[in-house]
Parts: sequence; C-alpha cells; structure tokens
Amino acid sequence: LIKHQSIRMKLAEMIRKIESAQCWLESITYQLTTMKKKESNMKLGGAIALLKTHASKTFEFCAREAAQIFGGAAYTRGGVGAKVEALYRDVRAYAIPGGSEEIMMDFGSREAVKKFERFSR
Repeated sequence: LIKHQSIRMKLAEMIRKIESAQCWLESITYQLTTMKKKESNMKLGGAIALLKTHASKTFEFCAREAAQIFGGAAYTRGGVGAKVEALYRDVRAYAIPGGSEEIMMDFGSREAVKKFERFSR
C-alpha cells in the first residue's frame, strides 16, 4: 500500500496533525509546570480547551483515514483491520467525556478574545 502516492499523502496528513497536537501538548505541559497555579488557570484554560478539541478531531480524522486505507478489512473485528475497527468504532466515546467540542471551542475562542483585548490596549 505504501507504494501508492495517495496512501502516502493520507499518512503524511495524519502525521502532520498528530505531530502538531503533540507539540502543542508539550508546550502547554511545559507552561503548566513553570507557571504558578493561579497564573496557569488564568492563562491556559482556553488553550487547553482548544487543544482537547484539536486532539479529538485529529483522532477522528486518523481513525477515518485508517479505515479508508484498510478498506473492508477495517470493518472486521479480526485480522489486520481489528485495531482500526476498534478505534473507528470507539473514537466518539473517547472524545465525549472531555466535554462537547462546540463548548470547548466557544470557551477557547472567548478566552483568546479576552487575551487579545488585554494586550491590545
């Protein structure tokens, strides 16, 4: 499969999204460990909400693309597509406990606007 350009493009897009989420996570983790609790609560809540949404959407995208790559094998509970089938089936269950993506995105955008307004004066 890897010999096909379209498969490599799908993999490249999945890698790009996963790497960006990992980088963002490491950045926020560093900030959480170096800031005081009150400061991190004030400054990072919106970014954490947006990261949660980004990670959930990235997981959904990767599960969908993996199912496309594996084709019919991604819909069987055994064999080479078993892991893809399980992830594709459970992807929403992993996203829901963290809060609604729409609410997280609304919170993140409101926090970003507040931060912008504070620094633009």
